[in-house]
Order: sequence, then structure tokens, then C-alpha cells
Amino acid sequence: MEDKTYNKLTCPDESNDDISFNANPDEQQVSLTMVRPVSLVNHQKVLTVILSVLAVILLSVNIGLGLYYSNLTDGERIINDINAEVAKLKQAYKIAIDEKMELKKELAQEANLQQLTKWELDHQESRNEEYKKDSDNILSLITGLKSHIPLLEEGCRRCLPRWILINSVCYYIPFSENTPRRSWEQSRDYCKNFGADLIEINSRDKQLAINHLITTYYDSSVHYGASGFWIGARDVEEEGLWKWLDGAPLAEGFWNYGEPNNSGNEDCAAVYPTPKKNPFKSWNDAPCSHMLKWICEKAPGFGDTA
Repeated sequence: MEDKTYNKLTCPDESNDDISFNANPDEQQVSLTMVRPVSLVNHQKVLTVILSVLAVILLSVNIGLGLYYSNLTDGERIINDINAEVAKLKQAYKIAIDEKMELKKELAQEANLQQLTKWELDHQESRNEEYKKDSDNILSLITGLKSHIPLLEEGCRRCLPRWILINSVCYYIPFSENTPRRSWEQSRDYCKNFGADLIEINSRDKQLAINHLITTYYDSSVHYGASGFWIGARDVEEEGLWKWLDGAPLAEGFWNYGEPNNSGNEDCAAVYPTPKKNPFKSWNDAPCSHMLKWICEKAPGFGDTA
């Protein structure tokens, strides 16, 4: 029985279907039982290897997924941090813009206040300049009046009322703007009514004294062309040959620059105030019919009455 079984196991090349299927069932089962353990072992090894490989693969995948998830988590956290910082920066930027706008408004208000202050300062400076001019004029008038007090006191004894005494000569000078202006001939007639005549300015000292008086009382609101005073000089007989009223030639004249120019038949002389100008350049020639003030002079005398 053992021999038969061996022969069948060791001769697998003999393929006789009849013998196989007609053999004893017990013998056939013994043969199958003896073959299965080897095959199962091999299958188990293969399965173990496969499972091990799968386990490694799953472990690798798990590690990779863990790392990926960790990276995703870190990246999300970074993004969240960045978003938070961006939000902070936006808020800070908004605050900065609001502060800038507020500062801009304050700056504009300050600029307006400074401009207003500047305008007010300019206004005050202008007023101060006007006050200074008025003060200078008043001081000049006071000085002139003080200097005239002795002359007036002396003149009260030796000159007509409203006439002043200068260097022992009486003069009438109508300073008031309420005095009507006259032509040269009308002015001379006025002087003659008081036993006087138009002034003869024939010396440096006399020119300075008269110029100082008319300049001191000069009203700048009056047109300069109307601010002159007739004097007793003219060239009616011969153009350019100036003479005083007694016929004496005019030896020295205190003419302004370019004068006399005989512009429009100007045959009579007048003296003009010279504020801040050369007092020796104050004469102009003018038409004798021109309306101006005048200066009369006469020798002093006791008992003169108006």
C-alpha cells in the first residue's frame, strides 16, 4: 500500500484519468493532505510580505499625510497671522490717514489765522506809518510855532496883525487853505493895500527862511501845482531877463531843475515848498494869470494897523 502511494506521488507525469478517479478515496485524500502544507506556507510568506509592504506604504502615506497636514496647518496659521497683520496695518493706515486729514484741517486753520494776523499786522503798520507822519507833522508844526513865538511877540509891536517879523522885516504869508488864491497882479494889489509889495528873495538866508516856513505848513493833500506862492520877479519886458519889482536884475535865482522853461508863456516867478528836497531848488515860472497864494513884505513900523 505504501509502495503504491509513493509510486503515484513520484510519478506525476503519468496522467491517467481513469486511474486517478478510480483510486481509493482514502489514498487520494492522503495525497492531497501531504501537498497542501507547503503551498500554504508559501502563500503565507507572500501574504506577509505583501502586508508588510502595504504596512510600509500605509505608514509612508500616513507620515506624508501627517507632514502635509502639518504643513497645511502651519501655512494656514501663517496666512492667518499675515491676515491679522494686514488687518492691523489697514487699521493703522486708516488711523494715520484720519490723523493726517485732521492735521491738514488744523494746518489750514492755522494758515488762515496766520494770514489774518499778517493782514492785521500790515494794517497796523500802515496805521503806525500814518500816525508817525501825523506825529512828525505835529512836531514840525509845534517846532515852527515855537520858533515863531518870539517873532510874533516882536511882530505884535512892529508888524500888522497876522504878519510875522523875520530879520527885521514884516511878512504876510497866507498859510490857510481857506484863503482864496489870486493871480500875480491880484496878489501884488493885495500887498499894496497894506503899503507892501511882493517879496524879493535876493539872498541865501532869506530863501532858506521862506522855504522853511512854506514847507513847514505845506498840506500834502493840495496839488503841488497849486501850492506855490507868488514872489516879485518876472520877465515880461524881455523873455529870459528876470527882474525884481524895483527894476533890479535877478542876480541869483533858486530855480528848480529845468526851470524857468517858459512853458505856455510863463512870465511870473513863484516859490514852492520842497518837502525832503533841495530848498535851493524851489522856484518855478508860471503864467501870471495862474491862481496861487502869495507873500508880501514891508519894513516894520510902530503903530501899523490892519
